[in-house]
Amino acid sequence: MAAATLSSRVMGMVREMVYSGFMGDNWVASAFVLAFSIPNLFRRLLGEGALTAAFIPIFKEKERTGEEAEMWRATNAVISGLVAAATVLTCVAILVITVALHVGAFDQATFLMLRLTRVMFPYMLLICLTAIFMGILNARGHFFIPASGALIMNVVMIASVIFLAPHVGRTLPTQIFGLAIGVLIAGVAQAAFQIPTLRSEGFRYRWVSPWNDATVRRCVRQMIPGAIGVAAFQLNVVLVQGVAFLMVDKTINASFRYSIGLMELPQGVFGISLATYLLPTLSGLAAEKNYPEFRSTLNQGVNYLVFVNLLASILLLILAVPIIRLLFEHGRFDEGSTHRAAFALRFLAPGLLAFSLANIFARAFYALGDTRTPMKISVFCIGVNILFALVFVWTMRQGGLGLANSVSAWANASLLFYALRRKLGKLDLDVLKQVLTGFGAAALVAASTAWTLAYYWDKLLGHAKVWQRLGHVFVPMTLASAAYLMIALWFEIPQATELIETVMARLPRKKPSAD
Repeated sequence: MAAATLSSRVMGMVREMVYSGFMGDNWVASAFVLAFSIPNLFRRLLGEGALTAAFIPIFKEKERTGEEAEMWRATNAVISGLVAAATVLTCVAILVITVALHVGAFDQATFLMLRLTRVMFPYMLLICLTAIFMGILNARGHFFIPASGALIMNVVMIASVIFLAPHVGRTLPTQIFGLAIGVLIAGVAQAAFQIPTLRSEGFRYRWVSPWNDATVRRCVRQMIPGAIGVAAFQLNVVLVQGVAFLMVDKTINASFRYSIGLMELPQGVFGISLATYLLPTLSGLAAEKNYPEFRSTLNQGVNYLVFVNLLASILLLILAVPIIRLLFEHGRFDEGSTHRAAFALRFLAPGLLAFSLANIFARAFYALGDTRTPMKISVFCIGVNILFALVFVWTMRQGGLGLANSVSAWANASLLFYALRRKLGKLDLDVLKQVLTGFGAAALVAASTAWTLAYYWDKLLGHAKVWQRLGHVFVPMTLASAAYLMIALWFEIPQATELIETVMARLPRKKPSAD
């Protein structure tokens, strides 16, 4: 799961690199970022969140009863309802935007943003289909193919910059529509990529009326509050982007978006992939009422998440400027753009662990059939996010948006943990408590190593050439990671030991001689 997600997230980072050189971080880029974030929010809500969180427990429940015909009938009913609802919503959104464009008086950035949103909004329907396909495959034990679908999507979006945008117009405000068209093509490709594996599992789509269907009603009841609960991070990002774009500065969103892209790499590779894997696993244990194993599995997932994403958070914080300079500084993305995006990343990085923990804790609630508790907590945290954004964005700009997201993420994770502990009695996190000293020591050594090496590399060798930029990132990153692992092994942190054992077990071994 993590390997497939890593491939797609790396390609997503390549897409951001191509985007940065093509459009920089100006007002056109900010308009595109906000326009794309609106339909893309549904991917976050559905593809990585609420729909699968609501559907998978129901699907696994029917699968365990052995009623395969009913399982596929219910699946078709959910898909039929999804297509009908998404089609209506898409048509209404396009109609409202069209009327607004004809009767409203907007500045050029807002006018462009609305036009781009109108073009890309059908992506919502395509990604909803992809979401339900991914949920089915995850429930049937397939994780690599669904996670790889995003790889196809990113390849198509990169191709749209290279081959489509230059033929759409001569100026950036017109060429940007090539990227919008590419988003729609990518949505079709990602949905179609799932179909062969679905068919191999025995799925055949048939229209089943969703009206008054018991499974659809149950799924909708759980999905609506779940949409808010599991996607608090994405909702927060879109809300603060809207605040910044409409109230403060038309250019803030683009540089903030590049920092978000860097955050999503470790969050997606380990945080979301782990949460996606845990949902059907925890759902199955909850259906069997095997709560000791439920707690143990959740505990193991949390421990691994802290071990991996704590290091990622440190590296993003310390190496923000070198990483962004290496990845994005070319074309229309200049040195000033680098420092603006790095400023936002420094305030986002401390929230990485909280974003990922909130995903796992929310899915634990969904596996238990509780979607309302995460929703209530997320609504409160969204308010916290907006409040902090309104206070700090005026003076800290991109950094203020990052700070608001990090504060609300830690509030979200903390409240979810407290509520889950009350619900389960205890979470068996004793192992994590025992190694907190080791985690702290490893984090301190890794941060010191990364900062010292990055400082002296830039002072002695600079960053003018590509090899210097590569070294400025990977030398501190590699040695800091090695130091982190060594300290973790010294403190006998179980996750470090198991990681080494897993790697060693997969290394090819020389066969013993016949002599």
